[in-house]
Amino acid sequence: MKYFRKLFNGSLAALLGMAMLTSCEGSDLYNVLSPDWLSDKIDSIAAANQQGELEGMMDDVYTFGNTDYTSSFWTAFSKYYVVPAGQVWYAQFNLNINPEAPAVYKNFALVFTNDNYEVRNGDGYAEYGVIRFDNRPDPGNSEWGDYIDRGLVTSTLTFGTDTDEGIEKLGGKVTLTVDRTDGGLKVTMDNGVVTKTYNQTTAWPTEAAAAENVRCFLVPEGSYIDFLATNIEPIGGCTSAEDKQPVSMTLNNVPDEISMGTDLSEALADMTATVTYDEGITATVRFSDLIVETVPDMTEPGEKTLVVVYNKTMKGETADAPVMAYGSFKLMLKITALEVTAQPTRDTYYFYTSDATKSMTDRTLAFDPTGLEVTATYSDGSKAVVSNDKLTFSAVAASAGKKTVTISCADGVSTSVSVNVQASTATKVNPTPTVLGPEDNSAGWWSYFSNDIKVEGGETKQVNFINYAGGANWNNWLVILRQASGTEYAVVRADNYGWRYAVNPVPGARYSGGQTNWNTWLAAMNGAHCTAYITNCNNGTVDVQVVMNGTDGNKYYQYYLGTSDIIVDDFQFAFTVDGCHLTFE
Repeated sequence: MKYFRKLFNGSLAALLGMAMLTSCEGSDLYNVLSPDWLSDKIDSIAAANQQGELEGMMDDVYTFGNTDYTSSFWTAFSKYYVVPAGQVWYAQFNLNINPEAPAVYKNFALVFTNDNYEVRNGDGYAEYGVIRFDNRPDPGNSEWGDYIDRGLVTSTLTFGTDTDEGIEKLGGKVTLTVDRTDGGLKVTMDNGVVTKTYNQTTAWPTEAAAAENVRCFLVPEGSYIDFLATNIEPIGGCTSAEDKQPVSMTLNNVPDEISMGTDLSEALADMTATVTYDEGITATVRFSDLIVETVPDMTEPGEKTLVVVYNKTMKGETADAPVMAYGSFKLMLKITALEVTAQPTRDTYYFYTSDATKSMTDRTLAFDPTGLEVTATYSDGSKAVVSNDKLTFSAVAASAGKKTVTISCADGVSTSVSVNVQASTATKVNPTPTVLGPEDNSAGWWSYFSNDIKVEGGETKQVNFINYAGGANWNNWLVILRQASGTEYAVVRADNYGWRYAVNPVPGARYSGGQTNWNTWLAAMNGAHCTAYITNCNNGTVDVQVVMNGTDGNKYYQYYLGTSDIIVDDFQFAFTVDGCHLTFE
């Protein structure tokens, strides 16, 4: 506000100077700069800059989401704000967008749930729906949930793909409105540049057992939020705008080992601290803002205690008393040589090339270090086995022949090992039952499954089927990758979407492949003759490739390459459906 007024006053001085030069000659400029006009103009500018300032708001000042933009989805949350039927919730906050965000969904989502539970995702938790700030129509997923009608969304900014430019337009001060006064639900998200609305006039939520109250919270992804104000007091109370003293601190991403001679600031560059202030507010502090010492010093190898001090208030003033935290790491002698002292358990990898991947020229396979032993020689001449998680491995080209894998450590020393790569041969299999799911496409989610088909290391199984699509992109085939016990590794879906379970879960992770003209694709999928190829690459990864011959005469391709953390000797797959059905051929 102050900066804008300086600009306006400067322009005003220039205009007044022009008026002195021209008014004697009967110019209309004098009338434009009359006192009444100037007063009205100043008032209008002031009103424009006050837009979004709401009466009856309470300070609720806190930050959630990592300030280095590393928060993944469903890992950082606002407080709970309960909106009774017949009331309106207003909230204001600063949305901090990563200027290098790779996807338009890296903003925030508003979540609606019931109000009769204690723990998110715990007993009694029911989720009505989610609305994200970006507008990404089908096949995007900027809104979801049983009580959300995506056709009721409007926005002044629409993205065609997840990688469109313009995500920075979503940042800045956001005014959020959740209006339940007419029995329905109206949501407005507005930052002065982009306005997104959801307007449902029918009763919401519609389930008879739903309580009158709806509980809301915000979830950032690849962003962070500085909350400012609310007209409804959250569960646990508001946080005042007054400065807050630090009361405790914990450390994050402290390395286990550091090599001698490495600059401490370089070695700890990824370390952050979570500082807790008065009123329970937390914030993530970067390494560069911390005071760090090691005990003993860094002159000799061995175990070191890391002493970290932070002495700033929430607003960056000098604290009344600093807070401290401790960590530890092992200072290691520099590695001067690496030697492979035990070969990996599996030294032959497999790949399959279908029409979906035949044009790929840079396809690679991951190296599997299972059974590998690498011994390091240190600067004092001593030797010791290096844990594989301290090493990096080059990728393996997905082409037949002998390949060299480079094994490197943080000290820049490397060695190598050889693996063999072979083309896999597809074997046709016939899942049962022949028809999967009701033929009227009424199959509910996770209700119908084919039999499990085991795939040994190096094998590729081929499945031919006709896909009868439903009304949405996700109402098509799905392939489940799992263990014999039923524990899922992952599920991959026809519309370029997948998620992972079990080892190293990455919920909602997206995979490579897919289409861009989704309307054409969806129409062509109803009755499409499809061929799926599932390959156990014998390196702890699985490839799924699907060639879809659409009813429009065109071929469509989907592939999910390198789904990892697969137990080679315990892998099988099955099909499931959701609002569609399959006929195996």
